[in-house]
Amino acid sequence: MKKPELLSPVGNFAMLEAAKQAGADSVYFGIKGLNMRNLGAKNFSLGDLRKIGKEEIKKYLTVNTIIYDNEIKKARKIIESAYSNNIDAVIVWDLAALKLAKEIGIEAHISTQASVANSEAIKQYQKLGAKRFVLARELDLKQLKELKKKTNAELEVFIHGAMCVAFSGRCFMSQEIFGKSANRGECLQPCRREYIIKDVDREYELKLGNNYVLSPKDLCSIPFIERLMFLDAFKIEGRGRSPEYVKVVTSAYRRAIDAYYSNELDDKLKKELMKEVSGVYNRGFHSGFYFKVPGGEGFAGSYGSQATKKKIYIGKIINYYKKNNVLVLKVEAEKIKVGNTLLIIGNKTGVKEIKVKEIMKNNQAISEAKKGDIITMRSEVVRENDQVYLWE
Repeated sequence: MKKPELLSPVGNFAMLEAAKQAGADSVYFGIKGLNMRNLGAKNFSLGDLRKIGKEEIKKYLTVNTIIYDNEIKKARKIIESAYSNNIDAVIVWDLAALKLAKEIGIEAHISTQASVANSEAIKQYQKLGAKRFVLARELDLKQLKELKKKTNAELEVFIHGAMCVAFSGRCFMSQEIFGKSANRGECLQPCRREYIIKDVDREYELKLGNNYVLSPKDLCSIPFIERLMFLDAFKIEGRGRSPEYVKVVTSAYRRAIDAYYSNELDDKLKKELMKEVSGVYNRGFHSGFYFKVPGGEGFAGSYGSQATKKKIYIGKIINYYKKNNVLVLKVEAEKIKVGNTLLIIGNKTGVKEIKVKEIMKNNQAISEAKKGDIITMRSEVVRENDQVYLWE
């Protein structure tokens, strides 16, 4: 069996480098405008495509929002630029974008926004030029296996990350409340908040219970990843997340996939990988729709992230001496102590984790550095202006 392709989400060059470091087979990303992470999420510019196109990894560009008639020219320009800069495929939903991709000659993947859930839909899209399908999230394992038997298409599924309370993410709640449409990539996620029910006649209020009844837990398939290996591609959600999220989660699934094919994937390793992914942003974990339609257990029990680790800004790198493997750090916020773990993040550096074994200030060893100090310590290659965080 061919290993499923592992796709990682990227929204800037630090995330792209982190995905490569962690062993992703491919990355997917958006250009500002016409993609489903158009507000808040990081996005590249059209001018970045030339640089991205040179990366030695498969690259997929999302053009997967609703497209209005006056945006057809803009969509064509984006897709033509993707083609001319060696982007491997575009991820689309709107039939206009699919038509443009076919005309221009770039491979097209159908977004999960299209809610493809049956073999006839796949066959119809194939006639229009689609090669791969990011299937509806609402399919279970049995349905996925049936689709694999009935079609010759490449089938891709989400394996990790945020779940939406609306069918395939087509939600109107943000549009109704804030005038920001989820289907235009502008969702403000009002579903993730706590609400109060008010009786307008008797004028009393009730706060909803411990569950955030509109906010699903995040999908995590590590506990059952071996049951998905018949599919062609695994997708990690999270273009709006951080570089360390991309690196930690991608690395965990890379290890899981490789371990399966070397007959080394066991409960011990799964437990270790679960601990790793729990360290970065998550709303608690669930198996999604793979085994059954989620009930109350599928909703988050608290607001925001349940990550077991946090990163705290420390400062930035102001120099690096490659000959001696020494970095120079200006401490701009929290203290650093010997024994701390640091994350160093930058566009070319990606994400590097280092253990502080020694701190030098004015050629003297110190045990702690405080705000305003300029210190040195040994490190593998990092770069000027990389940001440094305490990771605990």
